Amino acid sequence: MNWDALFLSLKLAAVVCAILLLIGLPIAYWIAFSSSRARSVVESIVALPLVLPPTVLGFYVLVALGNQSPIGRLYQSWSGHPLPFTFQGLVVASVIYSLPFTVQPIAASFSMIDRNLLDASAILGASRMRTFARIVLPLSMGGVVTAVVLSFAHTMGEFGVVLMVGGNIPGVTETISIAIYDDVLALDYARANHLALLLLIFSFVVLSITYSFNRRLSSPWGPRRSG
Repeated sequence: MNWDALFLSLKLAAVVCAILLLIGLPIAYWIAFSSSRARSVVESIVALPLVLPPTVLGFYVLVALGNQSPIGRLYQSWSGHPLPFTFQGLVVASVIYSLPFTVQPIAASFSMIDRNLLDASAILGASRMRTFARIVLPLSMGGVVTAVVLSFAHTMGEFGVVLMVGGNIPGVTETISIAIYDDVLALDYARANHLALLLLIFSFVVLSITYSFNRRLSSPWGPRRSG
């Protein structure tokens, strides 16, 4: 078992999920409640990673973070080393790649909220932040949980983008999906099967818990009791 790759993937997924929640919540809120004509453009940009081949997205992220780009030069002057082929580079690429898995479920939950509740909150003098914290977020918890789970699982299984941006450096950028790929290339199918089975079980358990949690949230009577 390649524990280094597993722990690196878990660390990457946790960091990416935290960042995506910070940037995904305001983006989803704007998409759900804005009447701007630019909303369709923003939605298209957010959803772009869903339709782009991972190698294409990874290539452009690599170029955007490279030494010839303003972002790459700024980061290198600040840190002393380039951004590609580092854990930080993986985080940036993964945030971009998993962004729609965070924004879309949350935006869908936000859009289902009764606008009369928001109007009533505004009439009572509540600020937008207070309305968001007391009404919008609690009523959208199912979408938020789904977004976190999907983003975490998606980051755990990334391959093309992380390979393009991070390469395959053991202990630094070698994630579990890349480790499986290396084992297959080495014809070590037994070791590849152990890692793949672990990902399969993990994905199934996480999705089962998520669906069960969402059913409890959506049920007006709460969980049924036997007897």
